[in-house]
Amino acid sequence: MQPPAPPAAPPAPAPMPAVHAPVAPVAPAASAPMPIAPAAPAAPVAYAAPVPVQAQPKHQSTPEVRERLAAVGAIASAISAEVQKVIIGKAHVIDNVLINILSDGNLLFEDYPGLAKTLMTNTFADALGCDFKRVQFTPDLLPADITGTNIYDAKKGEFTFKPGPLFCNLLLADEINRAPPKTQAALLEAMQEKQVTIGTVTHKLPAPFIVMATQNPVEQEGTYPLPEAQLDRFMFKMSVGYPDRADEDEILARRIARGKDAVDVDVITDPQRVIAMQQACEDVYVDPALRMYMVEVVSRTREDPRVLVGASPRGSQALLKTSRASAALKGRDFVTPDDIKSIAELALAHRLILKPEHQIKGLEPGEVIQTILREVPVPTV
Repeated sequence: MQPPAPPAAPPAPAPMPAVHAPVAPVAPAASAPMPIAPAAPAAPVAYAAPVPVQAQPKHQSTPEVRERLAAVGAIASAISAEVQKVIIGKAHVIDNVLINILSDGNLLFEDYPGLAKTLMTNTFADALGCDFKRVQFTPDLLPADITGTNIYDAKKGEFTFKPGPLFCNLLLADEINRAPPKTQAALLEAMQEKQVTIGTVTHKLPAPFIVMATQNPVEQEGTYPLPEAQLDRFMFKMSVGYPDRADEDEILARRIARGKDAVDVDVITDPQRVIAMQQACEDVYVDPALRMYMVEVVSRTREDPRVLVGASPRGSQALLKTSRASAALKGRDFVTPDDIKSIAELALAHRLILKPEHQIKGLEPGEVIQTILREVPVPTV
């Protein structure tokens, strides 16, 4: 009697497709509200490292959503590459500015003069293809110089509205803390409601509308600290910082090679595509555990014994919007804890008011945020 033949070996499984392989910008299906495609040939796209499999949520988005977010990541990479032609060695700062733009938020740069705060804003305006206006804030600037005013038309025999520089897509409020609080307050309604009220008439601002403001440190002479209500209307407060020696040498080398001060920047998008990219971020999935993580971090700022006034619900919304934009920047359709932790200080620190005794000791609000991030347990998703 012959022994039974051994069972046949099972067929080898097919290789897994690469989950996070670079994806070229793909126009969404016809049902999408607006195609997201670069207006100019995009630079080579550099994607972030793949997310570990265990970090991926159970949620599964549709192929159309994944395609739109992959396109957002590709266009954002092209914009970043274009801006880095001008701004040397500040890739992390450029990424944070892109997160702010995708979140449809306002941005405040605080740093010393000469660190490319204004240049960065100008370069982003060129690359985004948006209508750009610049206002130099000075002690004699009036609110009507920003918002516009009603002017009497002798031919018509009536007053007509003459819009100010505020009516644009991207407003650079340069050295905003050199104007008195009355003029600073002219931006409050525009920054939050995206509109301006002159007399009894409300005028809607064009979309997208983003204020990028710069200010010198308040210790410098001739500055007026921004009121807390206005600081709270900025999505991010950040600094550029000094370049290191190698980057500064590269700045000089490029200036010699160019033979001129100005740098030619290609247009990558237009206002309609920017709006479509912002809308695409609404499809990024946020796990309920991560929502509670955001709530816990913001709530701890109100309970910390060193803090007089903690972050408001506007801070929670800033965490939500910017963490989604951070995921979209990487072409990802879900938020991870690292997305939240990477932007928490930029989104929350400027919303805190410390108790006077801790201000005297030199404690910075950012240190409070970092302490809270170390103490709050990170959820597993």
